[in-house]
Amino acid sequence: MKTISIAAVALAGALSLAGCSSSSDDTAAAPAASTSAAAGDSMADSEMPMADSEMPMAAGDIIDIASTTDGFATLTAAVTAGGLVETLKGAGPFTVFAPTDAAFAALPAGVLDALLLPENKDALAQILAYHVVAGKVMAADVTDGDVATVEGQNVTLSTADGVTVNGAKVVQADVVTSNGVIHAIDAVILPPDVDVAALLAK
Repeated sequence: MKTISIAAVALAGALSLAGCSSSSDDTAAAPAASTSAAAGDSMADSEMPMADSEMPMAAGDIIDIASTTDGFATLTAAVTAGGLVETLKGAGPFTVFAPTDAAFAALPAGVLDALLLPENKDALAQILAYHVVAGKVMAADVTDGDVATVEGQNVTLSTADGVTVNGAKVVQADVVTSNGVIHAIDAVILPPDVDVAALLAK
């Protein structure tokens, strides 16, 4: 299982990439996730596209908005327990696929309580980082395919039946923040190498 340091390095890398992508334009486009690329651009299937149109800047960052928006209380508590508050208050930009309170409640009995224990901080940080992608991407600009998360592994995006990520459906899109955007999803997605049964067995 990855350690908190690995998740932190991945997140820091995402910050660095985002910060270096433009010297004067905070809305510069990032590589698209689709295989159809604009001429002369370097495209990768593992990266999210940036929104084509500039959105108004929100008054707060991802943590500020999540902590004051109905439905994200459990996420806010998890981010605090996982030690990722400072990172998600950073410059970004980030796209966060944020499980709602109901999504966390739907986890198998005991899993959420186990994840919030100090001894499982590394696993919690890994799971949370798996919900974050570098770049600010509005729902209308999502394209089908695999994208790399800041945790390091890919998630699969689909627009076949609304926007989904690893099968979890976006139920509230485009919650704009000063350092990215939040899309609420109806399930917690787990990295392939996280064994929740092992957490419960501790």
